[in-house]
Amino acid sequence: MVSEFQGKRIAIVGMARTGLAAAEVLTDLGGQVVLYDKKPAKELERQLVEAKRLGVEAVTGTPHVDFNGVDLFVPSPGVPATSPLFEEAKTRGVEIISEIELAYRISKAPIVAITGTNGKTTTTVLTGRIFEADRYKTYIGGNVAAGDLKLPLVKAAHQASPDAVIIAEISTFQLEWIASFKPKVAAVLNIGTDHQDRHTPEEYAALKARIYAYQTEDDYSLVNLDNPGSVSAGEKTRAKKLFFSRIEQVEQGGFIENGLVKVRIDGQEIAACSVDDIRASGTLPGTHSQENVLAAVCAAAAFRVKPESIARAVREFKGVEHRMERVAVIGGVLYINNSMCTNPQAFARSIEAVEAPAVVIAGGKHKGGSLQPAAKAVKRYAKHLVLIGVSADEIEEAVRAEGFSDISRADSLEEAVVRAASIAVPGDTVILAPGCASFDMFNSFEHRGQVFKDAVGKLR
Repeated sequence: MVSEFQGKRIAIVGMARTGLAAAEVLTDLGGQVVLYDKKPAKELERQLVEAKRLGVEAVTGTPHVDFNGVDLFVPSPGVPATSPLFEEAKTRGVEIISEIELAYRISKAPIVAITGTNGKTTTTVLTGRIFEADRYKTYIGGNVAAGDLKLPLVKAAHQASPDAVIIAEISTFQLEWIASFKPKVAAVLNIGTDHQDRHTPEEYAALKARIYAYQTEDDYSLVNLDNPGSVSAGEKTRAKKLFFSRIEQVEQGGFIENGLVKVRIDGQEIAACSVDDIRASGTLPGTHSQENVLAAVCAAAAFRVKPESIARAVREFKGVEHRMERVAVIGGVLYINNSMCTNPQAFARSIEAVEAPAVVIAGGKHKGGSLQPAAKAVKRYAKHLVLIGVSADEIEEAVRAEGFSDISRADSLEEAVVRAASIAVPGDTVILAPGCASFDMFNSFEHRGQVFKDAVGKLR
């Protein structure tokens, strides 16, 4: 069967993970691909080796794209919609699609798509583990970056057979250029404040809601009844709604009753697992974890996954690296790595979940929005706050405004770990919960988390 991309000339901007994956898949489908990246060649040595292996032309060191004869433009999620490239492509009549739109068009397997401000990766991986427990051929991919789980959605879609299922974490940026992306199950876990360096709050919320945009009555939209942003996003969906709530019972969807996680779907009520199963995992602390579990359980129920498979997967869930990751207990002090915490809402949820006096390491590059949720959480839950990074002054000002003054500074994360360890006593928890992006001091949140873990290891 000839693919719709056979013989088409395709420009892909961005030679990171998704760009190279799209190039590989489109070349395999008969497309004529040209890769572009504005970085100089010396910073893209590995990527250029891969492009050569694929037989793909690569252009580096320029922000420009030659759209002459181009049929399709696939931009990296990192390219902002304000880039002149998009206007030029539109003027020339070139179709623009994101990598996830491309993935949907080629996928033979149904897709479960999960987005939200916080909890995306944990919910995506947990959902995948539940399907695996029920013997589904399962692909966990998309925007997820957790240890070995770094499978771009387009590669998962190219590999998956019709009897498989794809569980995908979807970012806001990936939703900017979709035209028919229609997951069988779509979830907006929550909408808070994030990425204000690129979008207004209204734009950000509207992009999150696009995950429901092309669903039909044959699909399911999962909506967090406890989060106004999620509820608002789900108002216009045409799919069957499954609400989930840790606070109240729902007519259709997931809820908690008498210690049981239940789902009502298509006239049936299923006891999927228990709150004790959630606690048993040891990696799902805090009330926000109950919301993540409820979303995962609703997604599984839409595919009629057996309750015993759900309960077993929840109990045995090992968590995700850099997300409330228990690193060590040293001298009676628990050390937790939550480097993926990159906004004030995630910060508040992180330290709220700690069931002991918390010495908190925070800071980095603030991405915009109110710091008040973080400041209020520090006042309520923290024993001491150690600040690092370029936004330390801004965070300290917000925290002191709430009446909290047990604050110190460190010039590096390693120094912050040593300082936190000197303050903590047996029974306390030291948690890295930055509440900020990592790029002022580190290559990525993974790099930041690894530095934290290495520093904790040296305390021994």
